[in-house]
Amino acid sequence: MGWHGYLVLWCGVFGAVALVGYGRSLAGMTRAQRTVWAKGRIERVGEPRHGSSPKDGIAVVVSFQDPATGQEFTVTNDDERGERISVAWTGREIGVHYPRGRPQAFRFANHLSEGGRGLGWPTFALFLVYAGLVVAAAIDWGWPWALLGFCGPWAVSGAYHLPGNVRDRNRRIDALAAMAAVPGRVVAVLKSVAVDSNDGSTSTHLVPVVTFTTLDGRAVTAYCESGLTDPAGSRGLNVTIHYAPDDPAVFVLDVEAERRSWKRDMTVNVVGVLVVAAAAVAGVVAL
Repeated sequence: MGWHGYLVLWCGVFGAVALVGYGRSLAGMTRAQRTVWAKGRIERVGEPRHGSSPKDGIAVVVSFQDPATGQEFTVTNDDERGERISVAWTGREIGVHYPRGRPQAFRFANHLSEGGRGLGWPTFALFLVYAGLVVAAAIDWGWPWALLGFCGPWAVSGAYHLPGNVRDRNRRIDALAAMAAVPGRVVAVLKSVAVDSNDGSTSTHLVPVVTFTTLDGRAVTAYCESGLTDPAGSRGLNVTIHYAPDDPAVFVLDVEAERRSWKRDMTVNVVGVLVVAAAAVAGVVAL
């Protein structure tokens, strides 16, 4: 079987995967569509132990109600229960999701939105079919088809989303100026050690934990993974926390550094769209 035969097989397999996935979504049978989402409320927050692993998240006690039965549950986030809770305060609302009829199999999420329609894998399979066709065109008709086939759609998508991304980043930059400043304190430094399986070398990841009280009295415990020059020796350090008044989970230590970071991101996005657009044009010219 020649490479054209392998291409047909490639496209057939992933095309079938895409069709099955989209069909299951239309029928409401995907895992995401069969998942129940409820609103959870943090009832109690534990302070992380200095030197413990950051992968477990902040220990919390959460209550939620099953929408189908109305039954109330009070649970904890032990045993890797979904997303890591890295910012917590009493009264914070988080997402709780579980298979239909099985609230005991709950998982936590840092957001309240539902999981969508389960189209991620079918869409990826469809992209693999498209990629196979572009590669075939490039081999049969010349490399400019690769530039046009890959960079063209990417440039169109980038140009479509770029104005919204720029507006979003401008809003975030403006939100930095509206942040409230309160005193905070580093209460612990968490540590995880990873060993490279190839050469046996180790790498250490340090995550400071800060606590602060918002102007309206919410006592927040949060991982602080940036903004401290010496994380290893930061335990007990007093810091200034800048947070969004409507959502204390959004906070920074250095407002100016964050503003510069957002501006760099905007520049990178604009340059990226221009580069892929230029590559697509080069492909058209070279045909």
